[in-house]
Amino acid sequence: MISEQLIKDLTNTHLEGTDRFAVSVAVRSDNRIRIFIDSDTHVLIEHCIELSKFIESQLDRESEDFELNVSSSGLDQPYKLSRQYIKNIGREVSVLLKDNSKIEGTLTAADDKEFSVNAVTKIKKVITETTHKFLYSDIKETKEIIKI
Repeated sequence: MISEQLIKDLTNTHLEGTDRFAVSVAVRSDNRIRIFIDSDTHVLIEHCIELSKFIESQLDRESEDFELNVSSSGLDQPYKLSRQYIKNIGREVSVLLKDNSKIEGTLTAADDKEFSVNAVTKIKKVITETTHKFLYSDIKETKEIIKI
């Protein structure tokens, strides 16, 4: 079986010196490799292709066959790294807490330990703004709210 650590190392080596970064790397027991990448600016399909070609060039299909899928971390994917929170300050998000309660609002601040969301509620024509601070360890997931 191909080592997950090997794939992480190859991914990080290839992305070093760019504004792109690995969000997640997974290798299943049947050697299905799945890599999600993100960027401080944007991820192009060419970036995914380049990474895929690099990893394929470092592995030997003759000794161990594999399936490789490299994708950008899409809008429907939850944030996994503080770097994603930082780059998305100002966006509308939905935060699912460990107790299954949900807070929706604008991501207003983030660092390596915590992030803040400004939520607006309207009850009987009274508008209230509340800033909620969360430690990353206190939440299940945070996703961007996609408005059409």
